Amino acid sequence: MSSVGQQGVSADWGVALRLGRVSNLPTVWTNVLAGGILAGADPAHPLVLVPLLAASLLYVGGMYLNDAFDAEIDARERPVRPIPAGQASRAAVFQAGFAMLGAGVLLLLMTNWRAGLAGLVLAGLIVLYDWHHKANLLSPVLMGLCRFMVYLVAGVVLAGGLTTSSWLGAALLLAYLIGLTYAAKQEHLNRLDSAWPLAFLAAPLLYGLASAGRGWLVPILLLGFLAWVVRALGFLLRAPRAVPKAVVALIAGISLLDGLLCATAGAPAAALLCVLGFVVTLAFQRFVPGT
Repeated sequence: MSSVGQQGVSADWGVALRLGRVSNLPTVWTNVLAGGILAGADPAHPLVLVPLLAASLLYVGGMYLNDAFDAEIDARERPVRPIPAGQASRAAVFQAGFAMLGAGVLLLLMTNWRAGLAGLVLAGLIVLYDWHHKANLLSPVLMGLCRFMVYLVAGVVLAGGLTTSSWLGAALLLAYLIGLTYAAKQEHLNRLDSAWPLAFLAAPLLYGLASAGRGWLVPILLLGFLAWVVRALGFLLRAPRAVPKAVVALIAGISLLDGLLCATAGAPAAALLCVLGFVVTLAFQRFVPGT
């Protein structure tokens, strides 16, 4: 991936990485892993690279489109973003974003038509969110549905279908993303107007508590996940100006949720890989902003 400069493509990889929020990609990879596990797939499935690459393209493409659609708003509220800062042209970012979305859907379609259809739905949700998420009360649901669809895409590709666990896990991820995205909507304001939507974050915690007897790793990951969510919420409640810090922490926590769900499904090795994804996300966020 190359950066998109004012005259087209430039060699500034830093801009490209910032546009794509690539520091958060490990959370997409753990979504794919968890989605496959919950559908009953072998994590070492020979096609595992297909949903990993497709989901990565769809995520990065979506982030590019987010900046392109928000260019005018960012010029007022976040002038340091690449487009208003003059580091990338809006037209070229649009082109790159849609190209990556198309490549991701095509890659899934080459697997089978159901995967292609799921990828097309995911791409449509991404575009809808990017186009109309400001001042949209339902935008947290749209964002959550994007991650919801990553689970379904992984299950269709790697297991050939979905299970009850697939739908339940995707629903829990949706709830977590609703709470996370609500917090993120406050980011440019550096305050939290109302805390009640954050209650959605409790859904996976309650599920983990109900599943604590499913193996030795489940209570450990549940406690770790709980501690991390409480830490992030502490940023919101004690220091309103730390909303961005809370948001990136909650984004990294997606991988912990994936790990918890893998552990409840009886896949401790996959759960530990998700924990590794959490650690890698935190490391990457030190170099590339996660929002």
